[in-house]
This record gives sequence, C-alpha cells and structure tokens, in this order.
Amino acid sequence: MNTLITPKATDSLETWLSYLEQAHSKPIDMGLERITAVAKALDLLNPAPYVITVAGTNGKGSTCRLLEVALLKAGFRVGVYSSPHLIHYNERVRVNGNLLPDSDHVQSFAKINEKKTASLTYFEFSTLSAFELFKQNQLDIVILEVGLGGRLDATNIVNSNLAIITSIDIDHVAFLGDNREDIGREKAGIFREKIPVIIGEPDCPNSIREIAESLSCNAFYRNQDWQFEIKNNLFHWTSKERSFKDLPVPLIPIPNAGTALAALMQLPVEIDEQIIREAFLEAQMIGRFQTLTDKDFEKFSGRKPVAKVIIDVGHNPHAARYLADKLAELKQTNQKIYTVFSALEDKDLSGIVEPLEHLIDEWHCAGLDCWRGQSGEAVLSKLVKVLPNSTACSYENVATASLVLFEKATKQDIVLVFGSFHTVADFMLWLEQ
Repeated sequence: MNTLITPKATDSLETWLSYLEQAHSKPIDMGLERITAVAKALDLLNPAPYVITVAGTNGKGSTCRLLEVALLKAGFRVGVYSSPHLIHYNERVRVNGNLLPDSDHVQSFAKINEKKTASLTYFEFSTLSAFELFKQNQLDIVILEVGLGGRLDATNIVNSNLAIITSIDIDHVAFLGDNREDIGREKAGIFREKIPVIIGEPDCPNSIREIAESLSCNAFYRNQDWQFEIKNNLFHWTSKERSFKDLPVPLIPIPNAGTALAALMQLPVEIDEQIIREAFLEAQMIGRFQTLTDKDFEKFSGRKPVAKVIIDVGHNPHAARYLADKLAELKQTNQKIYTVFSALEDKDLSGIVEPLEHLIDEWHCAGLDCWRGQSGEAVLSKLVKVLPNSTACSYENVATASLVLFEKATKQDIVLVFGSFHTVADFMLWLEQ
C-alpha cells in the first residue's frame, strides 16, 4: 500500500492537485460538517463583506461572469469562484478579473493543509483555498458558483447576502433527486433569512417558493416580478421598479443575462445603465457555444480550421436543448455538422443526444480518461440504442477523433465538440499540443 506524501509549500501546483485528488476517501462527500470546522479554524466564513451565491442546473457560469464584469466596471474589487476548470486549475479563482499565479494557490493549499482539522475532498479543499485567496486580497464582493446542488455544497458554508437560482432541470440524480421539486429544494438550500433571491427559472418548482416564503426572503421571480424580450434585435428588460430598453443583445445566453440584470437591480448600490450596456458587450464565456476564430488557430501549426469549429460544455438535457436551438439557427442547407462527442458515465446520455438527432450528421464518440469517464465504445453503444438511424463511430480519445474530423470536414462544414467539460478540455489541449 502506497503512503500518500504530503506536499510542501515549495512543491508545484500539479503536485498539490495530485495530492488533493487522493487525500480523501471519496471524490464527492456530501455534508458541511467537516469543511465548516476547517473554515472556522481558519476564519474563512466571511471571505468578503458582500457575497452572492449562484446555483442552478445550467447558466451559473455565464450569470457569474456578467455580474463580475458589471461590478468591476462599477469600481468594486470582485472575486469569483467557479468550477470545474476547463484546462488549468487557476481558472477556478478570479480576483479583479485576473487569474492568480500557481504560487498563490500553492501557498494557500499549504496553509489550509497545515491547519485543517478534518479530511477534505478536492472540491472542499479548493473552495477553502478560494476563500483564503479572496480574504487575502481584501475584496468588496465575492461571487460563488455553487458546484453541485446547493444545500450541501461546500460553498454553502458562507451566509450569502444575495442568492440566485438560474435554472432547474434533471441532473446529478444520485445526489439531488430525480424530479424538479426535489432538485429545487436542494438548490434553494442557498437561501438565507430575509435576503433577496433571484429566480431565473421560468417554471419555478413549488419547493423553491415554499423555502423562500418560510425564510421571508425578498424573492424576485422571472415572468412574475421581472421579464425580458428580444425585439428588433435589441434586449429589453422590465420590472415594477425599473426598465431597460434597447440594450445590446448579450454575448452570453439571453436568459442568464436577464437573471444577472435582475440580481444587479437588488444590490444595495445602483449600477449605472451605461455600465450594464458595456458589460453586455464584453461578458462572454469560454466553451459555451463558442466559435473558434482564425486567431485561435494561428498558433496551431499544421492544423486546418474548417468553416466553423464550435465548442460547448453542455452536458445535460437542458443544455442540449439550448445547443440544439442555436445549431438550428446556424445550420445552412447542404451544410454538415460533425461532432466529437463524449459524456461521463453517470450523465443522461439519451436526454443529451435526442434534441440533436436531426441536426448532427455524424457522431464521433470519444473516450474520456478521467473519473466517471467511459470508453468511446461505451458511448457509441449507448448512443446507437437511442439514435439507431444515426451515423456514428468510436475512438480511443478526443485527440484521435479530432484529428480524423479535421482531415474529413470541408470548408462548408461545422465541427462541434461537446458533451462534457472534459471533452472540450481534451480538445483544447490537443490543439495546444
């Protein structure tokens, strides 16, 4: 039996991350007792004077991003904690819009490891590290993207000043339940007594309303207290208190922009309309229906970009339906869409692929070498059961599938890489290498 060696403060970030992956008996260990005890010991329960917590099935990252850009433009010192990272761990923590160097993360890990009073999972450890880094940087506002659910998520040890639920759909069934009411109840675990809560889900489960009422939260519901529309290719948002007309169409998914704007309206300070306009034009997310440009390929010698290469980290039915709508708007007559696709073994593969059945011309199923990853053959076997008339094949990994498609696709075609953060990350690493 190998003894796990504790890293030193002088070791690399890669060494520390390898240690964190093995330091606890279970990758996911729901419950807040252990992490709360460590946070108290390290005085990390108040990482900033004002905390915004963002939960939901989809849309968390882009909602956080628009809030971040607007608040930075308004002159606040802002921190954001999000997960998972796409390529590099450092992406999980942003301070004033910037990523931090490896050394900052390593020093934070070492401090927590030295003083921790309980065993922690990778996510719990990284959450505490983010809080430590935020506290060191003396921020005004911290935005926390909830990792899984809400009630028992590591981020929920902090009492937030404003809570957001972006959307509710079926995902993480083993941990959150197999119906929207149970999932909504878990997400609403981020609510605190008498704070503002923003609900971006138009079909709000009763469980969320019940918890908001029981805590006397100031709840603001989409299509009840605020709404938005796109008209004449401009974005319009209204509530009883305030309205915005003729804003530019945002670069992030429109419902998430509406939700973020609703949240900005509930802050204890007023955000100028010009700041909101600028944020709509600038805030965007890597890996969310992102079209790679010629500039993205300039540094990749020997790679041949096809007409469009789109990457998307959608990995549940809700995200797949959004992806299908966007592709349907984009796809031209006689244009083929080839996809490099993979999903983790616990995901609802049927719900992910069915919305795309009539849009994807060829499925190239790739294996993922990660926790909960599965072989390309396993993905293919599941896919052909759901889409028996589809054209599909399998590969050992994303790199092999990508190489084949870059040789096969013509200038008029689209290559879509989607199905998991890991799928897109493996593709981007292949491009880098």
